[in-house]
Amino acid sequence: MNHPESHGLLAGKVTLVTAAAGAGIGFATARRCAEEGAVVVVSDRHERRLAAAAAELAGLTGAEPLAVPCDVTAQEQVDALFAAVAERHGRLDVLVNNAGLGGTAPLAEMADEQWHAVLDVTLTGTMRCTRAALRQMIAQGGGAIVNNASVIGWRAQAGQAHYAAAKAGVMALTRCAAIEAAEHGIRVNAVAPSLAMHPFLAKVTSDELLAELTAREAFGRSAEPWEVANVIVFLASGYSSYMTGEVVSVSSQHA
Repeated sequence: MNHPESHGLLAGKVTLVTAAAGAGIGFATARRCAEEGAVVVVSDRHERRLAAAAAELAGLTGAEPLAVPCDVTAQEQVDALFAAVAERHGRLDVLVNNAGLGGTAPLAEMADEQWHAVLDVTLTGTMRCTRAALRQMIAQGGGAIVNNASVIGWRAQAGQAHYAAAKAGVMALTRCAAIEAAEHGIRVNAVAPSLAMHPFLAKVTSDELLAELTAREAFGRSAEPWEVANVIVFLASGYSSYMTGEVVSVSSQHA
């Protein structure tokens, strides 16, 4: 299992990745996009970690990327993010909606605040950024959007009603946005990872649950974040030019 070589799949494409700080799928995607020649813009609500991510990308590419703090639950911050991209680069070719919020709570014990928090980041935040990107991409005549969904949008898992509902909503949003955007030359797709291991997930998930989820995978291991990022790069690139409204499972689960 080797980190892939670059093939210039996103050469010169202005690519915005939300929630790109840390060690998960977001930063792995930003890095893979940069390796594929993209002009990467990163955002995250955690300013210190965002600065560290930007510095790491700068070491990789030799150029300091635009890094804009953004909480996707705040419309004014989303507006400021997309305005900053337009001001710096004049266009937006690819948006990767990676921001999401999880949690575990039985539905019978779930507070409204828990439900709303997860839905606001994971689903409504994706909508806010997709809406802003579509406005820019329609004006410029094309683009690609890739949303980060989850296999939990398809399957049941105890304690995950809010997260599952949000991710199923992301899938539906993807399909509807794709139909509306097609006439403008814009593609909208999503990935649905199963289990991609990173330090934050290990911190908020029990060892027992991680072992159970890993046992469901045909390869007997979790995905590396960059393995999910590879599929995101594919969906953002011209290699998927006839795909829109699709949700691609990034999983080795048993059939």
